[in-house]
Amino acid sequence: MVRLCHDGLDSRTFRVETVRRLRKLIPVDASFFATADPATLLFTSAVVDDVLAHATAQFIENEFLKDDSVKFASLARGRSPVDSLGVATKGELVRSTRYQEILAPMELGGELRAALVVGSKCWGFMCLHRERSSPNFTPAEVAFLATLTPHLAEGVRTALLIGDARVASPPPDGPGLLLLGNDLSLAAITPAAEAWLAEIAESDWPSSLELPNAIYAVAARLLALERSGHTPPDLMPRMRLRTASGRWLVLHASRLRAADAEGRIAVIFEEARPSEIAPLIVDAYGLTKREGEITRLVLRGLSTAEVSGELHITSNTVRDHFKAIFDKVGVRSRRELVGQVFAQHYQPRMATGHEPDADGWFT
Repeated sequence: MVRLCHDGLDSRTFRVETVRRLRKLIPVDASFFATADPATLLFTSAVVDDVLAHATAQFIENEFLKDDSVKFASLARGRSPVDSLGVATKGELVRSTRYQEILAPMELGGELRAALVVGSKCWGFMCLHRERSSPNFTPAEVAFLATLTPHLAEGVRTALLIGDARVASPPPDGPGLLLLGNDLSLAAITPAAEAWLAEIAESDWPSSLELPNAIYAVAARLLALERSGHTPPDLMPRMRLRTASGRWLVLHASRLRAADAEGRIAVIFEEARPSEIAPLIVDAYGLTKREGEITRLVLRGLSTAEVSGELHITSNTVRDHFKAIFDKVGVRSRRELVGQVFAQHYQPRMATGHEPDADGWFT
């Protein structure tokens, strides 16, 4: 399992293979394995069994809009990244709203959840389920999964830089918009949004009846903020994610105002700006704040002496940082560093035939 986390697989392949191998070590009847934006903890994609996928909207509502035991966000911020519903409810699963409203009707019982944290960043979440007729997860199984979580987090983090091995259709041209009801049902969608959905869907779109987890998550976050009563009306929850074609996307959710009826939820798709994805790329490589600053200066073409002057540090210190950066990115020189970042984050846009905009970013 640990070797798998460092094999350099794309995100979806890594998650599918992880679940397949994990089932040989821990008895599991259904599973959910999601990536997340570490800045917001919102799900950005999910590998999920069909029995759970049909209840995606219910799970999202429970996670973001209801009080319950073992929430993913709590695991990401808590002392332990792993917990089971059985332990949290002291063996009385009926004390959980999620169990009563979602799991029990599906004949599911034991549930084991994990936040995939490395350093201070959470890169994804995992949830394992057992049928009601099976025993709850044992303390030994909980402890075993806890030992794996930092390695799984590394696997998800590095996979973010690789992209998706699936063959993708040509990426859409321009922003997209879809409208949701308060029950998160699809009300309307633009052609560009349909094309973006095909880029981020967990299964083929539009043959799938379910919207991607990312859509539900950003919309549910908006509903949760609205219900808190402390939210500025112009606040738009957002998340960053990478599409199947290797492009970076930002999703926003906002409430539309309507004169004659309650406004629908608008989810907006637009390509991310450099300022939005640069911190995510730095985190994905595991760079420190200073290493990230130096990397951005190198990408701008600054020499060692110029980097030294810009950051007010010695040239020897800059060279020490270079060595650490090269090790983390997996390159041996400044030229290879620039080439690596270009190939992974700029070339996918150049392939569209578009020209760079005033910021030097491809529109």
